Amino acid sequence: MRQIIHQTDGVWYTIRDMETTETESGPSRMVAIVGRPNVGKSALFNRIARQRIAIVFDQPGVTRDRVAREVEANGRRFLLVDTGGLAFERTPGSDDPFAAETRQQAAVAVADAAVCIVVTDARAGVTPLDEEVIQRVRASGVPCVIAANKCDRVEDDERADEFLRFGMDVYPVSAEHGRGVAALVKRATEQLPKPSEGDDAAKPLRVAVVGRPNAGKSSYINRLLNAERVIVSDVAGTTRDAVDVPFTIGEGPTARHYVLVDTAGMKKHTQMSKTSVDNFALFRSEKAIEEADVVLLVLESELGPTKQDMRIVGKILDANRACVILMNKWDLAHAKGMKEADATKVVREMMPFVSFAPIVYCSAKSGYNIRRTVDAIDAVASSVQTKMPTGILNRTLVEATKRTLAPMRNGKRLKVYYGLQVGTDPLTVRLFVNDPKLVTPAYQSYLEKAIRARFGLVGAPLRLFLKARSRKDGAALGAEIAAAKRTGGEV
Repeated sequence: MRQIIHQTDGVWYTIRDMETTETESGPSRMVAIVGRPNVGKSALFNRIARQRIAIVFDQPGVTRDRVAREVEANGRRFLLVDTGGLAFERTPGSDDPFAAETRQQAAVAVADAAVCIVVTDARAGVTPLDEEVIQRVRASGVPCVIAANKCDRVEDDERADEFLRFGMDVYPVSAEHGRGVAALVKRATEQLPKPSEGDDAAKPLRVAVVGRPNAGKSSYINRLLNAERVIVSDVAGTTRDAVDVPFTIGEGPTARHYVLVDTAGMKKHTQMSKTSVDNFALFRSEKAIEEADVVLLVLESELGPTKQDMRIVGKILDANRACVILMNKWDLAHAKGMKEADATKVVREMMPFVSFAPIVYCSAKSGYNIRRTVDAIDAVASSVQTKMPTGILNRTLVEATKRTLAPMRNGKRLKVYYGLQVGTDPLTVRLFVNDPKLVTPAYQSYLEKAIRARFGLVGAPLRLFLKARSRKDGAALGAEIAAAKRTGGEV
């Protein structure tokens, strides 16, 4: 485990990079998948993880960063890591500008791993690149098994025997069809260190870092970790997969656990073909938003919100995810005389539909306000789990409706009888009213702002559902409220 102690904004704090998923009482539980390019590492990763996480494409060099996912198999929890081609420098004709960075990321994964799965192509047999990969893994001293991939049929299994000469366990598998994968995973998990009491850490907060290409998402993550954890380049589209980066701030029972998800720059659909790697990357980014606890939207301070940024905000709102707006590269904007108050006014005017999200101005290059971004994420995550006591909620509604009457519609006025929280993540409130059709969008927004102000709901989405009830229907209303309380709707 790498423990990083550094200073940001004048505050010293500790970040324990959890790539190795070590605890104070237990060693690494990482299983790294390595191999030469285009042998099926990502396909095997997806098969073991039981999800389509890593991008699979018939082209060498698609995977660049390390892609990680927490997996449970055979009663063991471990971090499964997919890597790029480990021996890329010897690939004939390779012109990938990120070959060196890809090799570095793969090499670090091997160094951090408890077990390595070397993936080979049984159809191609042993190649010089396979020999190099196996030699590197063997030199690291990490326990290793060989997955001879593309053994789709029983008669293909004999092709795997060629790899026995390396003196390692060899398993003929088919990542595409799942043949032999269970036996491979069983052997890999048997070689993991025995679990310790500290192995079951608190569930980490999942934070998706999203934005347009080259907004500085990967640079922000590397600055936060004070380590080159993901590949950074001026070339738009460097990041392709959604890359999980687990880390912890602090130690002991007060430690805060996170998983940062570095995503590919989200381009417009019109800028890519339906079969391109970019299109798969966009799908991964959208999926990362849906799975996140908090979404960190990275904007460029000098440019401000663009049409594409607003499309991304639409994805966040559609998924009902909590949000923090990070105005990156503020050092460049500040040097041109821009002020935070003026910039905030412009952002709020251009994106009023996400006015509930806090804005943090920072610089991944200089480190300015990086600590504040973590505090903002924590505050938003706390808001998502807010419990609104029914009594306080209804006093808030009474005060709001007295302060500003609902507008008349067709000679009638909306009356709010009762409010009840019926869900969290996203926060959901049901309002019992005389007629839901009488509410106007402006008045519903007014009620939402009143609730937000009373409970301090920073960055958390809030949904209001209106349901028709009459004052005479008190018995039915009471029964419905009691039912909601029993199912956890009210605390």
